[in-house]
Amino acid sequence: MKSLHILAKALVLTIGATHGLAQAELDLPVVGNVHAPIMIAKPEIPEGGWFTSAELGAITTSGNTTGTSVTGKIEARHETENWSHEFIVSGFFKEDEHENEDGQTERTKSAERIAASAKASLKLLGEGKRAFILGSHVNDQFGAYTRYSSIAVGHGSRWLNSDEKTLDVEVGPGYFTGERATGEDESGLTVRGAAQFRWRVSPSAFFAQTVSVEKGTSNTRSVAETSLSTKINSTMQMKAGFSARNDSSVPVGKKNTDTQTSLTMVYAF
Repeated sequence: MKSLHILAKALVLTIGATHGLAQAELDLPVVGNVHAPIMIAKPEIPEGGWFTSAELGAITTSGNTTGTSVTGKIEARHETENWSHEFIVSGFFKEDEHENEDGQTERTKSAERIAASAKASLKLLGEGKRAFILGSHVNDQFGAYTRYSSIAVGHGSRWLNSDEKTLDVEVGPGYFTGERATGEDESGLTVRGAAQFRWRVSPSAFFAQTVSVEKGTSNTRSVAETSLSTKINSTMQMKAGFSARNDSSVPVGKKNTDTQTSLTMVYAF
């Protein structure tokens, strides 16, 4: 439970400390995935400027089923004349409360996942074309891989660009290293492909679908995220999301696919 309180407190303090800063009207909401951070059609940022968003969601149940779950994410982007930098940190924690054989109440941790990524994109000649390098790391205490780190380089381009819809695609080689739930270490070369489709459903609602695939010699990791964001005001959004993570090769007793459904509040500054 301590880890839940730490995450929630950190996000709340971040939001509170930045309240009252510049609140420019957003062109499109920030919607992304830590394993496939292709950020499309974001608000214009002055050279050398920053754009940051924080989202937080929490669920507490009581009665026959008692437990607490917290999910959160902080995302930041920095722009220069030739480079775009993106940083994402996210976490998901869940604890269940139950009675043991002696009738005493116990708390059991059933999920603990922390992920971080950093991406640098070099702006090339031609609209929407970039060369990138991406690094990511995931600690998942209850996953098929308890630790998974990857680095990839490649080229990204915009395949569809209209007032209401955009489609961006990235592809390139990479390398990963990880530790399975059995304690076995694993590493190897990968080929990474990713795409994100964004659709302005209405002036205040936005749909996004993100997919990324890292194919290696021993495992293929796929991540997909679907989200619908609704603008509340110039800085607040409500976001409903569904994500699925799949590993083609997992230890005995572990499932190939993990899913997460969330409803979060997003604050942009």
